[in-house]
Parts: sequence; C-alpha cells; structure tokens
Amino acid sequence: MIKESVLQAEQAVYREVVGAGDYYLRPMKKGQTIRILDLEGNQAADTLFYSEHDTSERYSAIDTIREQGNVYLTAGSVLFSNEGNPMLEIVADTCGRHDTLGGACATESNTVRYALDKRCMHACRDSWLLAVAEHEEFGMSKRDITHNINFFMNVPITPEGGLSFADGISDAGKYVELTASMDVIVLISNCPQLNNPCNAYNPTPIEVLIFN
Repeated sequence: MIKESVLQAEQAVYREVVGAGDYYLRPMKKGQTIRILDLEGNQAADTLFYSEHDTSERYSAIDTIREQGNVYLTAGSVLFSNEGNPMLEIVADTCGRHDTLGGACATESNTVRYALDKRCMHACRDSWLLAVAEHEEFGMSKRDITHNINFFMNVPITPEGGLSFADGISDAGKYVELTASMDVIVLISNCPQLNNPCNAYNPTPIEVLIFN
C-alpha cells in the first residue's frame, strides 16, 4: 500500500548516507521513526532489528508473516520479534512492498547461485559481520545474524512456490518509514550484490534518517 510520509527531511535529528556495500548500525528509541531512502533507485537494503536491551530478542520473519498473513511488507505492517512482541510498524511506504523471504547474499550463496569465482565478492553477511566486530558495545556476534527484511527488493513467488529475483520496483527518492514500538538496534547492509537484478547490477547509496 502506498502511503506518503507527513515528515519533512529537515526535521530529522540524524541523517547518514550509506554507500553501496557499507553498513548502518545504530540504536533507535521507542517512538522514533526511521526512514530508509532509496537515493538512486532499484537498490536493496538488507535489514535486521534487535531489542536494544536484549539482543536475543530480534525481528522474526516467521512471526511477522504469520501475524500479517502476507509474505510482503508495506504501510500498516507490524514487525514482530521472536518473542511475539511488536517491534516496529511501517507507517509510510512509497515503494509498495518489501521482501521477507529472499534472505541476504553471502559468499557461500554467491558460489552456489552464480559461480565459484564469485565467492570472493563482497556480500551482505560480510557487512553485518564487520559491523558487529567493529561495535563490540552491542555485545553481538555472528550468532546474532539471522533472517532479514529486504527493503525495496523484488522477490516474486513462482506458481510452484519457489522464489525468483526480479528487477526492483523501487525508484529514486522512494522510501519506507518505520516507527519503533520498543528500543531497538537497527543493522542495515546496503546490498553490494552485482549478480542479480535486485540492484539493477549497479549498487548505489541509500540514506537513513531518524525522526523524534
């Protein structure tokens, strides 16, 4: 569902441009709103959410899909934790839907899906591992890297029940906004994938804005 934001960019209390292949890792307080902005279009933002006070509680694709009755997320969708608690709600969305099933690229999946010589290519899982290694204050490790949301990514379900990676449905300037229902940690990998059309084979920056 398309729903535009009532917030203006100049109202943001924090802004950061995240380059293709880079990560974003910051806490966000209950009641704050995060905007993830696709600056140039057709980009994918692989995102994980954790409870700031207990990172063993984190976004759960299973609980979220069950509660929504839908594998795609958009305005009005509530993201649930693995303990069944609401974590965030999508309050604005100019893209229309976001993937919950496609997962994140990794060196291993690059090898399996594409070719052995693709293993060395940078991947979202590498970005997350670097993020938690460089920010020990959050007390996370590779054990905390779980199933993610792919904002802006287009992963249609085939009639046989499989997944396919298709051209993105986002465009320059499109965004999604989520308001936190608890204090959370936000971890984003701005996807560097070059082997499928999720980024139009050309990864580009995103911008993250936080509003009180």
